[in-house]
Amino acid sequence: MNKLKTIIMSAVLSAVSASSVIADDFKYNNERFADLQMLRYKVPGFDQLSLRQKTLVYYLSEAALCGRDILFDQNGAYNLRIRKMLETVYTDYQGDRSSADFKAMETYLKQVWFSNGIHHHYGYHKFTPHFTQEFFRRALRGVDATKLPLQKGQSVDDLCNEVFPVIFNPEIMAMRVNQKDGEDLVRTSAANYYGAGVTQAEAEAFYEAQKDTLAPEPVMYGLNSRLVKKNGKLQEDKWVLNGLYGQAIKKIVFWLEKAEKLAENPSQRAVIKELVKFYTTGDLKTFDHYSILWLKDTDSMVDFVNGFIESYGDPLGLKASWEAFANFKDLDATKRTEKLSSNAQWFEDNSPVDPRFKKDKCTGISAKVITAAILGGDLYPSTAIGINLPNSNWIRKQHGSKSVTIGNLTDAYNKAAHGNGFNEEFVIDEATRKLIDDYGDVCDDLHTDLHECLGHGSGRLLEGVGDDALKAHGSAIEEARADLFALYYLADPKLVELGLTPNMEAYKSNYYHYMMNGLLTQMVRIQPGKDIEEAHMRNRQLIARWAYEHGKEHNVVELVKRNNKTYVKVNDYAALRGLFGDLLKEIQRIKSEGDYEGARQLIETYAVKVDPKLHQEVLSRYDALDLAPYKGFINPVYVPEFDSEGNITDVKIDYTESYADQMLRYSTKYGYLPYINE
Repeated sequence: MNKLKTIIMSAVLSAVSASSVIADDFKYNNERFADLQMLRYKVPGFDQLSLRQKTLVYYLSEAALCGRDILFDQNGAYNLRIRKMLETVYTDYQGDRSSADFKAMETYLKQVWFSNGIHHHYGYHKFTPHFTQEFFRRALRGVDATKLPLQKGQSVDDLCNEVFPVIFNPEIMAMRVNQKDGEDLVRTSAANYYGAGVTQAEAEAFYEAQKDTLAPEPVMYGLNSRLVKKNGKLQEDKWVLNGLYGQAIKKIVFWLEKAEKLAENPSQRAVIKELVKFYTTGDLKTFDHYSILWLKDTDSMVDFVNGFIESYGDPLGLKASWEAFANFKDLDATKRTEKLSSNAQWFEDNSPVDPRFKKDKCTGISAKVITAAILGGDLYPSTAIGINLPNSNWIRKQHGSKSVTIGNLTDAYNKAAHGNGFNEEFVIDEATRKLIDDYGDVCDDLHTDLHECLGHGSGRLLEGVGDDALKAHGSAIEEARADLFALYYLADPKLVELGLTPNMEAYKSNYYHYMMNGLLTQMVRIQPGKDIEEAHMRNRQLIARWAYEHGKEHNVVELVKRNNKTYVKVNDYAALRGLFGDLLKEIQRIKSEGDYEGARQLIETYAVKVDPKLHQEVLSRYDALDLAPYKGFINPVYVPEFDSEGNITDVKIDYTESYADQMLRYSTKYGYLPYINE
């Protein structure tokens, strides 16, 4: 058995069979716990790929799993230790596994797995453990101490004394990302992007001093590092091959280099080489060069994302969480997105925003529908259904962007939600439900396409405005900008002309659902008494609440009571489109001018607070449906087959691995980092 085969077989373990396992009655819904529903997704079309492409997908999938521990550590300095403690008790506990304490610990562990840490993946609040400290301490004392994350000379009780306040004290590290105005966002956020003693003012001054806002190609400062204080001075610990997180990055690079040898064309080979160079050097100009090469590779069937990408997890919006996934084109569905990208200039020219903020020439905008093969890092288990990259504004301006809609995940969500009673409970009447049944899936997919393909790629910043000018509000404003672009154009006759919508009634299904979600139903994801923290949720409430308030004079949208239940009623869809256009114009101005105060006022006025009485009503109605408000995915497992000389002869997919087995396997096989990363 050669070295490569040994590594491959070690990676997949013996938990799965060597044949493709998928029945005709494929079950999308899997187990449920806390506020979470686990789903499975199919990977249609994989069997039609060539052996070279299948193997490339497999190598890129391995690279996508090797950085799992990076995200856990980015989300909180104690996460890896806590996960190991929980997993050891979960697998080795010899007491009563049916007890309330053990069951509560099992649920807590599954939440930690799902959120890649001890804070909720969407709400950012810390989980409340419903097992006692006494139980957990006894359980830890009862397992083999060599399996626990003990430091040199540390006893089990010492470990408990150090870590238990982080788990059990609700005041310590209460929020992973704090976005409350007037507070020190760095010191009050548990995210591990800044070292002990670093303040928000110090961090902002550190990066402000590095910027040259007149530079034609400014890098995204701070993207791939932790900012720490050493001997009283600020410095960056970079996430590189020979630096912080290097043990995991080394494994990522190993699989990327295997993938490079199977690249479909010279362009893809250059992309992978440049990404390896970035991981090796940490140079942000190299990252920009890699991003340009990546967005220009539109011919490859197989594609991937791998790296430090999105900055939602940093309260200052500078540092990027690690994420990865491997995918391949859905050729038939891509015809839909190609119609949008080929007409990008028309959409830009006809946008309602001020001409000063429009692009004179839309360059390099590409879009495709893809089939996700594996999810990793900050895209697993909870994931986006559309992605538009790169995030650098100067690259978007000069070179364009690449947009993807993840078709098989959207399909899995739709199939899993079929017949769950949600629309019957919250949609105002049968006529509107029929509208959603007839056109909802088509228009929701199109909304995602418009949001990712054209929305994020539209508009431009004025000279001298930096990528981070809106600071903590930048992410919510950007998501609102892309959503508004999609909403505005969904109702345009151009989409009927392009054959993307069947008629001028279809868009109303998306408009109604969007307003219902922003004004009512997304509240099911908020705990009573809490504010809205997550950027996408803030975006949706901002748009819906602003449109509702600004349309009151003409009764565009109402909140009406029927049988003591609150419903959204849209009275004038055309006027609602006009309101979306007005808000798009203002938000594009805020973005283009870098108007932080304008962003703050919009967010604080419309996006953060919820009506407690209405909130309780929505929660009660939702509870009666017995649904989980959040969903995420269990990955398929790729199983290579070999000939007698160790060459891969085929790659099969197994869909049968359980959630717990997958998470434990990932912790064992991809647990490359030490428990404390400094």
